[in-house]
Amino acid sequence: MRKLFVLPLLLFVACTPKPQPNTISISLAPNKKSLQFEGVDAGIVGEISRDSVGEGWQTLVPVYRMPADTELKSYQPVQPGKYVVADSTVVFTPDTPFAAGQTYFVRWYHFDEGKKASDYLKGRQRPGQQHFTDLIFKQ
Repeated sequence: MRKLFVLPLLLFVACTPKPQPNTISISLAPNKKSLQFEGVDAGIVGEISRDSVGEGWQTLVPVYRMPADTELKSYQPVQPGKYVVADSTVVFTPDTPFAAGQTYFVRWYHFDEGKKASDYLKGRQRPGQQHFTDLIFKQ
């Protein structure tokens, strides 16, 4: 009897699709004064849009000015600005306009990665390690 119960359970686990990581793309808005983020998960957009403080987007997709020495990227102050959600697109407008010829980058944090204990055991994740991707753009 026990074998009959385990077989459907194994088939269910084996046939469950692996969730795909969420990737975003960035582009300058047509007015060249704002930055658009597309591909952000709808659940994340809905949850952070309800944030009354307004710092949620700056935590998830902060915008930085690229320093001359790229090894100092992690020590740059966040570019201040306003985040607005239009449909499924997040639009960032900086307080001061993007400088012509200046390079900027967006740090996209992968909060959905490295959450399982097996990631630590297999060496894919270390305690305190953050997964992120730097998306570079130039005005």
